[in-house]
Amino acid sequence: MAIRKSYLLLLVLGLLLVGNKSYSQADKDSSVVYFTEDISPAGVMKVFQHVKDRVKGNVGIKVHFGEDGNDYFVPATMVEPLCKVLNATLIETNVAYKGRRSKTATHIELAHDHGFTFAPIDILDEGGTLSLPITGGTRFKTALIGKNIEKYETIIYFTHFKGHGAAGFGGCIKNVSMGMAVPKGKRAMHFNNFPKADSSKCIGCGDCVNDCPVNAITLNPLKIDKEKCIGCGKCISTCHNGAITKPDDEEQTKRFLEGLVEYAKPVVEMKNSIYFNIVINVSPSCDCMGNPGKPFIPNIGILVSTDIVAIEAAAHDLVDKAHHCNDAFLKVNSVSGKRQIEYAYQLGMGNLKYKLVNIDR
Repeated sequence: MAIRKSYLLLLVLGLLLVGNKSYSQADKDSSVVYFTEDISPAGVMKVFQHVKDRVKGNVGIKVHFGEDGNDYFVPATMVEPLCKVLNATLIETNVAYKGRRSKTATHIELAHDHGFTFAPIDILDEGGTLSLPITGGTRFKTALIGKNIEKYETIIYFTHFKGHGAAGFGGCIKNVSMGMAVPKGKRAMHFNNFPKADSSKCIGCGDCVNDCPVNAITLNPLKIDKEKCIGCGKCISTCHNGAITKPDDEEQTKRFLEGLVEYAKPVVEMKNSIYFNIVINVSPSCDCMGNPGKPFIPNIGILVSTDIVAIEAAAHDLVDKAHHCNDAFLKVNSVSGKRQIEYAYQLGMGNLKYKLVNIDR
């Protein structure tokens, strides 16, 4: 009888240990990505419970406040409960083009107009520039980041996963690199990534002229001034007639994608980081555009992970599945952004393999 009781006790203890073992420990070559189809503030809090123990110290939540005229950015209400629970600060950087997001005062004004009124806002480059050395890359040696990042021990990247005219897609990697860089760093990443113009296909609608943030486009004939162009790719997504397309030079596109990854690398190495990909309103272009195009798939859900590579891979796979193809953004934007994921893995930033854990089941 004593032996039987001892056996049962060991069995119960064994089951408890297995039950408490995290998925991330099950395979050192894969990472866990938690997922919920509950697209709501409650859904955010529910999925966050699985990574909350990774939070420490002062918290900054990196968001995108949306551009004037853009209705697809992640609504302020989605991040509000999380921000309040963590007593966090909403963080961003100024952009390199014209508009309210180019200056701190008007950037914050825009944020308030879009409902981000429930927490302090810190425009990181208002405190100056922090130069971070980049190791292992070939495109850049230094990343120029908003200096106020030094105030925070944990950064939560609350990211809208969507398309991008020049990068194929914009997810957590782009939210870290372009999102945390000062304007000079943003221009460095975009440098030489010039779109191709075909005047014979231009119908003279003027949409590209209106959307260009630096007034680099003229019509009759269609021309892009390379002295002004910052390579943001907005015009590629704006033009629905094929008159403006991605560069023919594959090496140029590869340089841009790898530059995004390299700029992100020292930032994620510097800080304790948690990553959200909010896969809703998946438009062809990004939240920096006033007219990003209509979403091309239904809303999918919310993902969270502590692995930036795994969460990008998981989000991309979900979008591909919803669009019934192998590369949805290549199909929609004529640009594949998958090099971002592959290169981040090559630089040791995370795992390509992942275990998707649907917490609703």
